[in-house]
Amino acid sequence: MSKSYHVAILGATGAVGTELLELLENRDFPLADLKLLASARSSGKTIKFKGENIPIESVSDHSFDKIDIVLASAGGGISKTWAGVAIEKDAVVIDNSSAFRMNQEVPLVVPEVNPQNAASHRGIIANPNCTTILMTLAVWPLHKVKPVKRIVAATYQSASGAGAKAMEEVKTQTSAILQGHPAVAEVLPYPLAFNLFPHNSPMTDLGYCEEELKMVNETRKIFGSQEIRITATCVRVPVLRAHSEAINLEFETPFSPHEAREILSQAPGIRFVEDWQTNHFPMPIEASGRDEVLVGRIRQDISHPCCLELWLCGDQIRKGAALNAVQIAELLIEKNWLSH
Repeated sequence: MSKSYHVAILGATGAVGTELLELLENRDFPLADLKLLASARSSGKTIKFKGENIPIESVSDHSFDKIDIVLASAGGGISKTWAGVAIEKDAVVIDNSSAFRMNQEVPLVVPEVNPQNAASHRGIIANPNCTTILMTLAVWPLHKVKPVKRIVAATYQSASGAGAKAMEEVKTQTSAILQGHPAVAEVLPYPLAFNLFPHNSPMTDLGYCEEELKMVNETRKIFGSQEIRITATCVRVPVLRAHSEAINLEFETPFSPHEAREILSQAPGIRFVEDWQTNHFPMPIEASGRDEVLVGRIRQDISHPCCLELWLCGDQIRKGAALNAVQIAELLIEKNWLSH
């Protein structure tokens, strides 16, 4: 990476934008220049990066002049508005929203799973949903050895998935309850402190919310298989920033838990956490702030000879969003796939 690149962060003031800045600094990303873009209300403020105060600019038609890579994390509406403008200026957009994920012409990429798909981009690459990224990272190494027939997932999703304001709301609610006051919900639809509720994304006619269908449809696209049967139940829990998932996998023939442990303990992007003597398995408090997804508690499903159970925890803001985007950018640079 001897060459350096002009990068813009669209949505620089949000939780994911803040994490993107930290990752670009800590991973020594080859930056020639960094542009921070946000809404008009943040324009003129500054954010410290590598000891310098970088001004925040309001996004405009000229924001993407001479930009090589746009890391977008400002929501689907903003991405739809500005992605085309950036692409016309020859930038490559790595988008963290759901706006382009299911577009057949847009690669949906997890670098440890389907890096080759990034080569076919036409100026935009979609970052998958956080729950999908974490699940595919753990399932793909097993799927390569013995194809998965069916996935049953239950998620335990942190407040960070709803943004920085939701995280602060949980803290405020917790303090209020401990002081004997009612918990007020403004960002989330219901109080989350000392509570949980099924994911509040819009409900579909299938009886599944959109978050659940993202796991189904995105996983099939990433794996390149529409035949895999997938079902999910997504739940919001009072954890600040790491998601957890209980995954049941069905294979054509039995898959030894011992073999699965051997495979996952060597898989990229995964840290294997399993101590049966102390009942120590992945926990969101230990996954928070880590790049790796913690995987463990692999066991035979006693109800089906061809099924395995596993448990994982991963930082929603990091690998579930910002880190995956930065890894895609690093992949494009390494493989010289930036042109479109």
